[in-house]
Amino acid sequence: MLFGIELCCYCVVSSIMIDLRLVDLGARVSCILFVGFPRFVEGEGLTGMDSDTVRYVASFDPELLQLPELSHLALKERPKMAEELYFQWLSLPETGKLVKSLIEDVKSGSPLNAAGSSSTSNAATNSSLPSMFPAGSAPPLSPRSTSGSPRFMKRSSGAGPSPFGSPLKLVSEPVKEVIPQFYFQNGRPPPKAMKDQCLSRIDYLFFGNMDGLQIQEFKTVTKEICKLPSFLSSSLFRKIDVECTGMVTRDAFIVYWVNGNMMTKDIATQIFTILKQADRKYLTQEDFKPVLRELLATHPGLEFLQGTPEFQERYAETVIYRIFYYMNRSGNGQLTLRELKHGDLIAAMQHAEEEEDINKVLRYFSYEHFYVIYCKFWELDTDHDFLIDKENLIRYGNHALTYRIVERIFSQVPRKFKSKADGKMGYEDFVYFILAEEDKSAEPSLEYWFKCIDLDGNGILTANEMQFFYEEQLHRMECMAQEPVLFEDILCQMIDMIGPENESYFTLHDLKGGKLSGNIFNILFNLNKFMAFETRDPFLIRQERENPTLTEWDRFAHREYIRLSMEEDGEDASNGSGDIWDESLEAPF
Repeated sequence: MLFGIELCCYCVVSSIMIDLRLVDLGARVSCILFVGFPRFVEGEGLTGMDSDTVRYVASFDPELLQLPELSHLALKERPKMAEELYFQWLSLPETGKLVKSLIEDVKSGSPLNAAGSSSTSNAATNSSLPSMFPAGSAPPLSPRSTSGSPRFMKRSSGAGPSPFGSPLKLVSEPVKEVIPQFYFQNGRPPPKAMKDQCLSRIDYLFFGNMDGLQIQEFKTVTKEICKLPSFLSSSLFRKIDVECTGMVTRDAFIVYWVNGNMMTKDIATQIFTILKQADRKYLTQEDFKPVLRELLATHPGLEFLQGTPEFQERYAETVIYRIFYYMNRSGNGQLTLRELKHGDLIAAMQHAEEEEDINKVLRYFSYEHFYVIYCKFWELDTDHDFLIDKENLIRYGNHALTYRIVERIFSQVPRKFKSKADGKMGYEDFVYFILAEEDKSAEPSLEYWFKCIDLDGNGILTANEMQFFYEEQLHRMECMAQEPVLFEDILCQMIDMIGPENESYFTLHDLKGGKLSGNIFNILFNLNKFMAFETRDPFLIRQERENPTLTEWDRFAHREYIRLSMEEDGEDASNGSGDIWDESLEAPF
């Protein structure tokens, strides 16, 4: 190798074949020269070469002819064009002189010179190659060093011309595409313009408050800068005011919100980060209590509860239980960021922030929904110890449920009771039950009742398991003098309703894929809803079509609230007659 040129020579019969590999900053031209033949092309040839000197016979690689105007792919697709360019290069006078000089050096056995100078000058250079043809010896292989070999030398845009004097322009290697950073452990840093705009707004809101803002004044910052619901203000305030000074300064807010890259996170991540404890990666029910306290204190639709702290607490608990029922699908009481993003809590919070009538926020925050749940619990809890046993629950819905399904609920198969009293259901357990019972179209409800019917816990509902629960339904129909429906007939109907992958059993996946899945459970253990489904009340069907966005729970809660409020109005009217009764035995409203 000399100045980026490797010359390998072979003796072939009476001629000398030279495989001339030109390595010039990544460009390589491979040509085979045969010595001892007539001229290169009759009438044409390398300038200055004798007819018996050299003839061009073979080949080149179009990819190695790197031109600035043409890519190697274009040369490969048009080999004739590349061949013409190569012949044009060979026909140049300086090319002929160079090749002739190299051939003469080969014939004489003298060291080669890449620049085409005389053999005397070649011997003088310290980078010359030894003779290529010592008798009986093989040339040593050059070491594959990344520092000395031109094959590994980084191409530079300022590289000089080719040592062969080729007029072909060199092309720099394509610039490697730099993939920008796409993951930031602590959040993506804000763009400069966004950061400057935020800082300007912060300066405006903190102007004249060098000592910082108090918790009531901080709500403006929460709404205008953070774009979060105002009832998250106290949680955000305490997150920044770690030393509990009662003040949040401008610099402290900038450190947390701007320098902490909170402003570039999505709203779900922002709320999750604000509410969770520093040493946890999930939210618990306790983390939501400050939010509900703030909502109760500030929302105009809940002002009427200000004088009844006991019911404020019950309302907050009910909202939190509903949140975890629908969103904490693992059921472990630890709400993850993934679950928060997949749910609709953030949208419900924003709706509650904008809507003055809290009852229009049907998801989680409706007071009417809380009223129905609490009154239903109060009706069943006859001794008002805030606990329900089996005999209490069997009266639910005018004795709609069978004993066998109540037994399964109290065996805590679908969900472990949070109540510490043995064999009794607490208020939180009842909230889960009533949501599952009155909205069997929701996935949490399907999972709840699937576990109840799956007696052996193998993940499938067989005909025998379903028949076990339907037998009591059949007996109840006979006692009520109704025409009984045999299980074989009802099983065919259920298969038609669900369309399972395997007709010999139902899976949870089968149930989640059908719109009538909830009716399967009504058939098995809720006689009232089973009969209502069989009669197909046209009025109810029209209501469902008029309000397709309402869930079964929304419709149930609306009907029950009207009924309960009418009963309460009747009690209030009778109260005006002067009769005296024990208020502790009545519903709390």
